[in-house]
Amino acid sequence: MAVLSKIRQRSALMIAVIALALFAFIIGDLFKSGSFSSTSKDVGSINGKDISFESFRVKVSNVEKSGQGITSTAAANRVWEEEVSIALLTSEFEKLGLRVGEQHLVEVLKSDPNIGQNPQFQNGAGVFDVAKFKAFFQSNPDLAANLVEREKSADLNAKFQIYSALIKAGTYTTKAEGKLKYEMEADKVSFAYVGGLFSTIKDSDVKITDAEITDYMKKNKKKFKSDESREIEYVLIEDKPSNEDVAEVKARISALLGGSVVYNEATGKNDTLSGFRSAKNPAEFVNSNSDVPYDSTYIAKNRLPAVDADKLYDLAPGEIYGPYVNGDYYSISKSLGKKIGVNAKASHILISYEGTQVPNKKQQRTKDQARAEAESLLAQVNANPESFLMLAYTSSDDSSAQQGGDLGYFGQNQMVKPFNDFVFNNGIGKIGLVETDFGFHIIKITDKQDGVRLATISQKIQPSEATSDKVFTQATQFEMGAADKDFNQVAKTMNLTVNPAVAVTAMDENFGALGNQRAIVRWGFEGDTKVNSIKRFEVANLGHVIARVKSIDDSGLVAMSQAKPYVEGILKNKKKAEMIKAKMAGSSLETMAKTVGSTVQQAADLTLENPMLANAGLEPRVVGTAFSLAANKMSAPIEGITGVYVVKNTKTVKAAAIKDFAPYVAKLKAQSANDASRVLPALKDIADIEDNRRQFNF
Repeated sequence: MAVLSKIRQRSALMIAVIALALFAFIIGDLFKSGSFSSTSKDVGSINGKDISFESFRVKVSNVEKSGQGITSTAAANRVWEEEVSIALLTSEFEKLGLRVGEQHLVEVLKSDPNIGQNPQFQNGAGVFDVAKFKAFFQSNPDLAANLVEREKSADLNAKFQIYSALIKAGTYTTKAEGKLKYEMEADKVSFAYVGGLFSTIKDSDVKITDAEITDYMKKNKKKFKSDESREIEYVLIEDKPSNEDVAEVKARISALLGGSVVYNEATGKNDTLSGFRSAKNPAEFVNSNSDVPYDSTYIAKNRLPAVDADKLYDLAPGEIYGPYVNGDYYSISKSLGKKIGVNAKASHILISYEGTQVPNKKQQRTKDQARAEAESLLAQVNANPESFLMLAYTSSDDSSAQQGGDLGYFGQNQMVKPFNDFVFNNGIGKIGLVETDFGFHIIKITDKQDGVRLATISQKIQPSEATSDKVFTQATQFEMGAADKDFNQVAKTMNLTVNPAVAVTAMDENFGALGNQRAIVRWGFEGDTKVNSIKRFEVANLGHVIARVKSIDDSGLVAMSQAKPYVEGILKNKKKAEMIKAKMAGSSLETMAKTVGSTVQQAADLTLENPMLANAGLEPRVVGTAFSLAANKMSAPIEGITGVYVVKNTKTVKAAAIKDFAPYVAKLKAQSANDASRVLPALKDIADIEDNRRQFNF
């Protein structure tokens, strides 16, 4: 009572303290969320042009609605790429003064099947009518905004077509380039050579430091350019069933086999309930006791659980098998009998005709022509059943033609009725002709499967509440222990495994082997997350992930963990090259061969177009050097792709002189046909792009 009295006396003070604490909490949250911080209201900018968050958010929302199962982050990434591309290209269009006339705009709109092939916008001859198109939107003003967006898109598309055409027109291949192409293909060189291969030196004998790798990346910054990244290592503590949990599920499902006695509150007496063995209505019993509903279909043997398929299929009617493990479940099954021919396998040759809904017809036919062709093919197949596969491949209008007409196995009523009836009413090997809405089918029944009907009770094997609590306690203890101690040491003490660090950028979703873990990636880039920051995440259907930020890389280069396997190999070969060059001494190839433990080899009639050395691979620098030498002259050591080489030219044969290089010019033009697609990546590479998306909740 004395304590309560003192609390009442100081109630005003306590209220003030609580209010101050709440105020501090709210203010702190506002600062953290960015309401009073310097967080940008724009989602980014491209060459100084801002992209407002609101318009960006609306576009992301539209993509989410239109895409099937697309995540908010994936939608944001897609919209961002579109915004960057449009901004960069629009700037180029403006510099060039590109304009689009109404007729060009109409042609672009027409190319959209939803517009050009829409009967509402076509005249009596089935041709797109601009007047009808405009009249539709005049009479439907609520759709006018949609038209404006369509026209904007069409305008941009039309300008891009002009832009691409200008780039293609500006790409010119000269006669001199054609001549060089010819000479690269036709000039030939033969030479003797000695190769000191990199593979003769063990990788373990060459040490490369992280500093050397970083220095290499900095010197080749364009090649290793990347967004700011984090390396996050983690411990996974799985929330999975214990041995006791598994045993409990097995015991529970086994108990369903026999009867049970249950007290009936209504009658005040004990009732004896039937078990699965004696249940009069197996389907009802399954639905009352199983996590998986009763399935009344007959199942072919190859669709039963592989380990237990033989025993399940061979059960006598009324016989029970189990408990057995079926994936994540413990199951018991009772056979309700078998049925022959539940699935069938067939091949067909489809001959369609005008008016049938079959895409990619091999040829246009009337119905009578199709029937005549189908009857002719049927006669050929009956005369020689082995010809079916080739005839299907060459004549069928169905996509199954590539498989010789094979449709695989299918069940009752999966095919249209005439097709279904023929297959299921006839025996294996039967060949016949059937007409459906798709055309005429020459059908060959190739196999049938019998099936068994099972009443199966399945209960999921999952962690109990006690197990989950134990896992949660362990995860919490590790999180707290690692907060102020060495992450790896605490994991070792608790017999936990620290998984290798995963390198992520701000808008990534996937997190290594754990797949889509956007929450972990987003945390890694929050303002108060630093190196050695630790946080625990509950991951549905998996367990607890305790993550630690191992490193923060804002150098603009790819993460060390990603670059190391590639760069380390390059730098090791450079060091190996110096080691081989130091040994490669002598005035003749034979002497040099002895110093590197090799032999003198011969290369005959190699070209610059195909500089392939036997047992070594492509070595363009080696072959190019051989071309530059006079006969019987020897080169200095050449650092190639697979080793260090010294070559001695034995013969160079120049290509015969020709007057017409047009075929070679054409080859080069074909190679440069897609040059226009390289423009956008080039524009992105030199653009000033600021990406603020990570400040928003994507």
